[in-house]
Amino acid sequence: MTKKKTAKADIDFEKELWDAANELRGAVSENNYKNYILPLVFLKHLSERFDIVHDELQDILNEPSSEYYTTDKAEKEYVLADPDEYRARNTFVIPKTASWQYLKDNAEQDDIKVKVDDAFDVIQELLTTYNPQLVNLLPRIFVKSELSAKQTGGIINLLSHPKFSEKENPESDILGRIYEYYIGRFAMAEGSGAGQFFTPGSIVRLLVELLEPYKGRIFDPACGSGGMFVQSLKFIREHGGDKSDISIYGQEMTAQTLRLCLMNLLLRNLSFDIKLGNSLLDDKFPELKADFVIANPPFNVSNWHPEDLPENDPRLFGPREEFTTDGSANYMWMQTFWNHLSDIGTAGIVMANGAMTSNTRGEKNVRQHMVDNGMIDAIVRLPDKLFLTTGIPACLFILSKNRDGKDGEHRERMKEILFLDAAKMGSMASRKLRVFSDEDISKIADTYHNWRIDPSVTSSLSIPRKTGSVEKPYEDIDGFCKAAILEEVQKQDYKLTPGIYVGTEAEEDDGIPFEEKMEDLKATLVEQFEKGEELKKQILANFEKL
Repeated sequence: MTKKKTAKADIDFEKELWDAANELRGAVSENNYKNYILPLVFLKHLSERFDIVHDELQDILNEPSSEYYTTDKAEKEYVLADPDEYRARNTFVIPKTASWQYLKDNAEQDDIKVKVDDAFDVIQELLTTYNPQLVNLLPRIFVKSELSAKQTGGIINLLSHPKFSEKENPESDILGRIYEYYIGRFAMAEGSGAGQFFTPGSIVRLLVELLEPYKGRIFDPACGSGGMFVQSLKFIREHGGDKSDISIYGQEMTAQTLRLCLMNLLLRNLSFDIKLGNSLLDDKFPELKADFVIANPPFNVSNWHPEDLPENDPRLFGPREEFTTDGSANYMWMQTFWNHLSDIGTAGIVMANGAMTSNTRGEKNVRQHMVDNGMIDAIVRLPDKLFLTTGIPACLFILSKNRDGKDGEHRERMKEILFLDAAKMGSMASRKLRVFSDEDISKIADTYHNWRIDPSVTSSLSIPRKTGSVEKPYEDIDGFCKAAILEEVQKQDYKLTPGIYVGTEAEEDDGIPFEEKMEDLKATLVEQFEKGEELKKQILANFEKL
């Protein structure tokens, strides 16, 4: 079992980001703050990556035991400037005038805006040459902005803080966390519901531990800033896997957010194909069958125009008029995810709680179809305040095509659904934000794996699991988990709320008789009434003195 770690908030540099926002105030609209901060942080990370690799090359060139060792000065200079050496180590040769140190050294200059945009041009050329999909990742935005040179220099100085350094924080999704902060802090400027589009680290880590995407094709048709992909890579690293065994596919409908996703993936040297477009109405990957679909689609989107779908859309479970509704796109997302799963694929989806019980025909028909046809593997109810940017209660839907037990790893479970109620789990990292500890995530993920594993099969997983013992036989736990048969769900009118099935947690008897407890409660209440009367008299006396 992993040790319980202290819960950490997904963001720990609010003050610095707020200071950066203040530098932008008045010259840039609030909903555009992130579009100036994030490209600079990306440039900073590329520059840091170059510095690190440059130092590594210098070390091996001077190390007698290294195959790179040489005393020839010209040969050293050649290697230290060879672009292929840097590309082999997932970075680029960054010219001095495009380096973070150069921008920092010139932060007080009157032409710093020009220097920033020129640096963007240099790096953009490197990126486009490397991968044409990265075109327009760093457009010239500072010169034509209303920012003053002093404001621009101030931002550069603020972002030079170690908290924004990938070198200092190698495991953090810094770009994603900055994105979340600005979307959350200025949600009103973004528009209603903007915060739904960023998935907090707690939920992403839980989804990845549930799905274990260690090999194959990973697809996110609402990929946002790429947080699901970043966490999938971290999972692979922690379990000793090889990132070359996965391929990333994603679709995002907002160009600015797509740029952020591409930045995130580029920094991690992942194989990816990310496209711009509306996944509901313009699926850019119609033939893709993924081994894992991991997604947090925007919740409860209305007026999404299902009438624009073709009548024979292959994603639909039935007639368009009966399996869609303009009131919510939630279950169109479900059908999209299912359509993109391979024959043994599994999908993990963040969804609004309302999807578990909605009676709208276009939604309930889909839910009923999914239950009756054995598509739903598990439902996880999440606690409140996991999202920093939206208060909408959420849950996880786990859909799977390997429920027939023919994949050699898992037992047949077509007639069951696992319900998990995690509503009381997690701890408050701040007044507004709840997070899951590693122990919380292990408990939920291990329960799911214990339930679906075939105990008669010796696991052939190429990557050992780091969570608790998956060999422990699954057991229902009152108030937490219940493996319900489909007939139970059908009798509950296809409602999927875990609380209906798991019941309430058994309370320990403290041994104190009920009558004694009532006497103590009565005495406490009388005492509080007396204190209240005294306080009332004191307040009235103070008024008399005025």
